[in-house]
Amino acid sequence: MAKEERFEKKYSQGALTTTEIWVDKETGVNYLYHACGYSGGLTPLLDRDGKPVISQAINR
Repeated sequence: MAKEERFEKKYSQGALTTTEIWVDKETGVNYLYHACGYSGGLTPLLDRDGKPVISQAINR
């Protein structure tokens, strides 16, 4: 039985420098991932009010 993946990549741009948006399928929270060379970072994606961007959760 295959294990269900919790995160789904919704957006990607770039090759050497990449920016991606990942969604937690259980909570719906969107995360911004940015990588350049050997470094990278992940943070919740926030709206203009500073609240996390939440998509409709898939596995509720």
